[in-house]
Amino acid sequence: MNKVTIKDIENVSFDILKQSKSLGVFPTPVDKIVQYCELKVDRETCLSNIPKNHLAKASETLKSALRKLRGAIDTREKVVYLDLSQNANRQRFVQLHEVGHDALPWQQKTFEHHEDDDTTLDPDTQVAFEAEANFFASGTLFQLDRFDEEASRLELTIRSPLALSKQFGGSVHATIRRYVERSPKRCALLVIEKEGLLNFKVRNYFQSPSFTMEFGILKWPERLGPDQAFIADCSFSRKMNVDGQFLYKGENGDITFQYHFFNNSFNFFVMVLPFGEKIKSKVKLVFKE
Repeated sequence: MNKVTIKDIENVSFDILKQSKSLGVFPTPVDKIVQYCELKVDRETCLSNIPKNHLAKASETLKSALRKLRGAIDTREKVVYLDLSQNANRQRFVQLHEVGHDALPWQQKTFEHHEDDDTTLDPDTQVAFEAEANFFASGTLFQLDRFDEEASRLELTIRSPLALSKQFGGSVHATIRRYVERSPKRCALLVIEKEGLLNFKVRNYFQSPSFTMEFGILKWPERLGPDQAFIADCSFSRKMNVDGQFLYKGENGDITFQYHFFNNSFNFFVMVLPFGEKIKSKVKLVFKE
């Protein structure tokens, strides 16, 4: 088989979106897509109660850690199982990940049963089949280029991916990441998680191509202290701040950046912006505390 490309996956995703009449429908109708692919989601069976014969090919590690599984698919019975304790947006993504395992032609019939946990669902996984299914799920959920079109209509602010998250039905984390990584503008995203009263850890960091071209890759310590201005927003559990600035101390000199801050109660998101970087928009976004 020839090497799989991003375009190969996007072609499958586009065909399914089009044939299921899901393009331009918001939020993305995941149930309709699942039905079009002739799959069904078992919402009566908790993932931890799947009959053992459905996991015949699962590893002993997965069997012993069944409660940690987030999704599974039985390709013979065409049934998707979910960890129903996940929030609605997470379940939507997991459903599409399982659809990917069944819909991508080169993955079909590779497994009769397939199980996914937080590791395989990690967007940065290095396992080829899982990375392909994740790319399919993200592309389908955000309707490929339609996300970019909608994003281009909005001003450059953290409020924009929050609005897009509601529009497409994606998680805040996934939407802000996609917004930044695909932006033609200079911007970056720092994702921070709280480990203690005043202990904050860098969970993820992403940059847009144009940001990287001008500033290189910004380097962050594993843990952040009060010397960073946005840590005050974290410490006081502020909901949003779109008027911050901080001094980044780099190897080649110091740079003052603007930042926008958002707290979704799970993580803190810091959008890093160079001064003067803007997108003019007639669409006015209003955020309610």
